[in-house]
Amino acid sequence: MARARIALFVLEALPNARAVRRLVADHPADIAFVGLSNAERPSSGGLTGQVRRHLARSGVGILPYLAVNFGLPDLLRPLAPLTQAASGSTGAPEATPLRTLCRRLGIPTLTVDDVNGPEVAQRLRETAPDLILTYHFDQILKPETIGLARLGGINGHPGLLPRHRGPVPTIHALADGPDSFGMTLHRLAATIDTGAILAQEGVPLPAGTTATRASVALHAHGLGMLDRLLDAIARTGAVPEGRTEAVLPYCPFPDRALLASLRRRGLRLTDGRDLREALSLSGGAR
Repeated sequence: MARARIALFVLEALPNARAVRRLVADHPADIAFVGLSNAERPSSGGLTGQVRRHLARSGVGILPYLAVNFGLPDLLRPLAPLTQAASGSTGAPEATPLRTLCRRLGIPTLTVDDVNGPEVAQRLRETAPDLILTYHFDQILKPETIGLARLGGINGHPGLLPRHRGPVPTIHALADGPDSFGMTLHRLAATIDTGAILAQEGVPLPAGTTATRASVALHAHGLGMLDRLLDAIARTGAVPEGRTEAVLPYCPFPDRALLASLRRRGLRLTDGRDLREALSLSGGAR
């Protein structure tokens, strides 16, 4: 019962780093290649342009969240050999940056500036994966790109779709209440987070969980769901049809009003524990 060969597309950051490293380490033979999103690609405005947009929408209150989830992991990744040597975690997959881990396992990688561009299309045609998997990826695949994989594509979304469509579902779940957290696996579709739902589980999280910690926990939880789904696909040779839900409003990065509401209620996007996790991401300590 051979499992589908996967083209895995990710933006390696705090929410998904340990989960995707575990996925790759556990199933290296199933990975055709890994596409690593360039978060500072010119088409997104680069680092400066993105920070300006976030400040205009959310104000300075979003900066700690961005720094802990994205900035620090990206900044510290080149120091991984030193931090791993100091902590004795050099051989630990979950503490190894994904590009380095893939190199050790003989898995090709590709820096992705445009997931719908000719370089990605060529790689998909050359490797002929059965399935595209996006697991915390910040670019939208066009139907033509999804169609280059025999079985189409699947996305892991740390939210209970159709609620909380968009890039930061755990922030909106935090605002809605403790029963709003969960993980969804769904088909990739032309419209963001609207594909048929293939698997979904609500996940209770401890009181005081930040939006950051929720995203880390949900991506980790999703690995078990993904294993079961991939096993089912291997048995049948097809992706299940899934269930289609009415499309609900898109939930973008929070505006100032939502952040102010969270602060008044004592709810936090990130905290010192998340900061320590970001600092240790490529060093093994937790």
